[in-house]
This record gives sequence, C-alpha cells and structure tokens, in this order.
Amino acid sequence: MLRPKIPTNPLPTGIVTGTARSDVPAVPHQTPAPAPMAPARPTVQLTPGAIVAVIGGGTAVVLVVGAVLVSMLLAVAVTAASLAISALVIRSLVVSQNHR
Repeated sequence: MLRPKIPTNPLPTGIVTGTARSDVPAVPHQTPAPAPMAPARPTVQLTPGAIVAVIGGGTAVVLVVGAVLVSMLLAVAVTAASLAISALVIRSLVVSQNHR
C-alpha cells in the first residue's frame, strides 16, 4: 500500500492554546439582504383567444398523431393480408404439382 510522504491530516502533538487579544474589536456577522420575492401572479398570462388557440393546436396534434397511427395499422394489415394470400397461392401451386 502506498503511504503519502506528507501527512494528510496531522494531529497536534501537545496542548494547543490560543492567545486572546482584547485590542481587536469583534466584527459582527452581517447577513446578506433577502432576495426579492417572485411576483404572485404567473408570468405567462393567457387571454381567451390564446386559450382557444392552444386547445385548437392540441386537437390538431391529436388528430395528426391518430391519423399516423391508423395509417400504420392499415399498412400492417394490408401487408399481412398480402403475405397470407401469397402463401395460399404458393401452397396450392406446390400441392397441385405434387399430384401430377
């Protein structure tokens, strides 16, 4: 194990006493001024027109996301149906060639 050359936390070897000086005046601790309080009202004020616009935008987003999800579902369904029909056709061709 490595040992440091300089002790990291030296302990005093004897009794350490400090000398009190009475000629230095004590400086009182000053606390900083409190930070200004945040305003009680919200910083963003929505007007009735802005609320209608937000609701309209949210509705548009929901409709677009729904349309994308439905189109993906239809694409998967069409692909599955195509593969199923192709598999049936190939199977019937293989079976008909085995009978001949």
